[in-house]
Amino acid sequence: MTETGAMAETGDAQRRVRVVLVDDHRMFRTGVQAEIGHTERTGVEVVGEAADVDQAVTVIHATRPEVVLLDVHLPGGGGVEVLRRCSALTGAVENPVRFLALSVSDAAEDVIGVIRGGARGYVTKTITGTDLIDAVFRVRDGDAVFSPRLAGFVLDAFASTDAPPVDEDLDRLTQREREVLRLIARGYAYKEIAKQLFISVKTVESHVSAVLRKLQLSNRHELTRWATARRLV
Repeated sequence: MTETGAMAETGDAQRRVRVVLVDDHRMFRTGVQAEIGHTERTGVEVVGEAADVDQAVTVIHATRPEVVLLDVHLPGGGGVEVLRRCSALTGAVENPVRFLALSVSDAAEDVIGVIRGGARGYVTKTITGTDLIDAVFRVRDGDAVFSPRLAGFVLDAFASTDAPPVDEDLDRLTQREREVLRLIARGYAYKEIAKQLFISVKTVESHVSAVLRKLQLSNRHELTRWATARRLV
C-alpha cells in the first residue's frame, strides 16, 4: 500500500480531495467512480462529472474541485479547450483547480498539448486504481505526475531550444480529428479505428471528411503523406 493510500484510509480529514471526472464515456466514468470514489476508504470525493467541454466548464466552475481528471478527447474541442476556458481557476492564487489528464492516448502531441494548456500531469488509462489515487493527491499537493514513458515527451519538448513553430494546419483539427488522422496514417481501416476509439464507422467517416476538408487534401494517401511529413505517425 502506498503512503497516500494508508493515510487516506485513516480517515484523516486533511487527506480528502474533491475531484471532478471529465470523460465522454459514461461507463468509464462509472468505473473510475467505483474504483476511487469510496471517500471513507480512499479520501477521494467525486463532486461532479461531465461528458463534453461545455458540461465540464460548467461543472468545474460550479463545484471548484481541487483536481479534475480530464480526458484529452472530448466533444466540443477536447481537453485543451477545457483548460483554456478554466485558465482563471488554474491560475488562482488561493484554492487553484489542478488538472490531471487521464487518457487512452499516449501520443506525444496529446501529452505536450495538455501540459502546455496547463495540466499538472498526464497518466494513461492503464493506471491502477491505487496509483490513480496517489496521482490525484500528488497533483492536489502541487506535484507534476506522469506515466513513466510520457515524462520523456515533456522533458524533450520543453528542453528543446529548436522546437518547431506552431503548426497552424494541425491546430485547425480537433483532438479527436487528430487521433483519427494518426490512425489513418498508420494504415488502420475505418472499422479498426471505430473499434479502437469506441465510435461508429459513420463517425470515423465524418472525422476523415472533416480532416480532408480542413487540410485541403483529396484522399487518405495524401493525408498519410501529410502526417508522415510532420512526424505524426
